[in-house]
Amino acid sequence: MNGLSKGMRKVEVALRWDPSPAGRPAADLDLVAGTYTVDDPYGAPAYLVHFDSRSPDGTIYLNRDSKDGKGFGFDEVMTLELERLDARYTRVVVGVAIQQHTEERTFDDVANPGLRIREGYTDLASEDFAGVRDATAATVAEFARDETGAWEFRAGVHGFEGEDLTAFTRVMGAPRRP
Repeated sequence: MNGLSKGMRKVEVALRWDPSPAGRPAADLDLVAGTYTVDDPYGAPAYLVHFDSRSPDGTIYLNRDSKDGKGFGFDEVMTLELERLDARYTRVVVGVAIQQHTEERTFDDVANPGLRIREGYTDLASEDFAGVRDATAATVAEFARDETGAWEFRAGVHGFEGEDLTAFTRVMGAPRRP
């Protein structure tokens, strides 16, 4: 990054998976983003964006939401307009949670899950969740402001076991332990 760079500007996070085999309940994966303020960068999120919601200022939103993985290509797509995010927000953490309807499901129980993170035409990361097979949810990206206020992308997939969407959103922004 050069001295004139403004960092990450507009990012797309796309999630895909194949429909469940015949006779099995549909797998429902959800993208979720949590925003964290300068005053509490690792505490409770200031707000969350997931299915049926968007950020209060319209900077983070779902373009596509799937409940079963049926469709072509990516089934869920979230856009983060980081350059428009108010200066009081210092971190945005993006995660994927598997809806836990009738039985606990892990990434190993989901057919062909995949993730792509890109800015414009540049792929920043791709993931198949092989490293978190036993998890029910995972953080997949962190965007954080540097000392100049520019947004940086921090890659890394971190699994959470036994977490439903509600529980996951309470812990997804916590500091990582080595």
